[in-house]
Amino acid sequence: MFRLNVLATICLFCFANLATAQPASDIASLREQAVASMKRAATYFKTRVATHGGYVYHYDLALDRRWGEGEATRDQIWVQPPGTPAVGLAYLAAFDATGDAFYLSCVQEVGEALVYGQLKSGGWTNSIDFNPQSKAVADYRRGKGGGKNNSSLDDGQSQTAIQFLVRADAALNFKHAEIHDAAQTSLDALLAAQFPCGGFPQVWTGPVAPRPPKAANYPSYDWRTEGRIKEYWTLYTLNDNLAVYVTEALLAADNAYRGSPYEDPRYLEAVERLGDFLILSQMPQPQPAWAQQYNYDMQPVWARRFEPAAICGHESQAVVGLLMKIYSVTGEDKYLQPIPTALAYLKRSTLADGSLARYYELKSNRPLYMQRNGDQYSLTYDDTQLPDHYSWKTRSNVDALQKAFLSVKQRFGKPDPVPSPAQLTTQVRSIIDSLDAEGRWISTADSTRLVGQAKFAPGEKYLASQVFNDNLETLARFIRVSQGK
Repeated sequence: MFRLNVLATICLFCFANLATAQPASDIASLREQAVASMKRAATYFKTRVATHGGYVYHYDLALDRRWGEGEATRDQIWVQPPGTPAVGLAYLAAFDATGDAFYLSCVQEVGEALVYGQLKSGGWTNSIDFNPQSKAVADYRRGKGGGKNNSSLDDGQSQTAIQFLVRADAALNFKHAEIHDAAQTSLDALLAAQFPCGGFPQVWTGPVAPRPPKAANYPSYDWRTEGRIKEYWTLYTLNDNLAVYVTEALLAADNAYRGSPYEDPRYLEAVERLGDFLILSQMPQPQPAWAQQYNYDMQPVWARRFEPAAICGHESQAVVGLLMKIYSVTGEDKYLQPIPTALAYLKRSTLADGSLARYYELKSNRPLYMQRNGDQYSLTYDDTQLPDHYSWKTRSNVDALQKAFLSVKQRFGKPDPVPSPAQLTTQVRSIIDSLDAEGRWISTADSTRLVGQAKFAPGEKYLASQVFNDNLETLARFIRVSQGK
């Protein structure tokens, strides 16, 4: 979910000249079709696909089998995107575009499902189980379960739930008491999970202990065999765009409550402290970029068996984009200062095929990989026999980030560019035409590994929440811009 406005701006600049003028009558007709298609698709998803008001990742066409991270029962919904709160955000986009109360009823159902599964620690884990007898039940805040109380920021789990709930709270005019309470509780818990230096752990069970701020540095011990911490999820974490998701949640809260009785300066203050952490956690030369996670001495450390202490291409690009985002909110030049050296480093670290390695060895900067033998992993510089369950290389966005950086100050204080209706017409027509008579967007399996590793044979048909979310949001965007919103 790396959807930062700086990159969206670049995309619009690149495609602006491809748009052709469209007669107003054609745009109006297409808008009517978009409104109707969006309503038909959302009605099917709400009435046929949802269980307990929530969603998973993938479904077979008969809706007999469902997958989140693994196969799910009908009593389980997924919090991690593209599951329940991500679907809820798509409903909110449809409501914002049309004002149709039907979508607000969809939003309320999603919100109530998330309220049920909020943990006592204030956040969420990756799924919610409505069967009280299930072993997957967690320690839900409203007393409907036991189990673990681990609020997670991994893969945008709690952050996306928070982002949805605060926006839902505002859309419902702060009048749905349980949704409002869950949103406020989750924000208080998120703020309590921020370390004084501005970083966040991957998981929290309560307020974090204070730690003295330190600048990033290289470990003096043999990081290959020493310094591993069993509960790595309690450390400073940037893995899987954690900081990007946190920022989106905090900015959504600031926007949702600004001008209301619930306005709170802490949300923007937390964004600034997170930006300060990103500055602090930039490694010194010869690798002025970022790691996936750090110990409390601000040294890169291991996480899972296949996630070594290293400099990370994917996370470093995400941090560069996020620093520009934080600058666009604050106007503070300090958030731009780490970027030139980071981009220069990433540029010279680009692989022969134009990609970036997920991991670069500390100090030597050699691309670092893993080989797998059963349950055992071993470090290697060889990329010819990589385990297929993980992304060992990542696409380079360095050129796009460089362009965004060169123009970020000129864009400060200006609204983000929006596409014209003409720029969206081809995509919108394709989305409308691909909707079947029942209101489904049907996907066909290929050899691509799906989120959650659903086991579809090549050629098999299925439904995907991500496709629903993307299509609904695109239709909603077209409806808005075609009305001059």
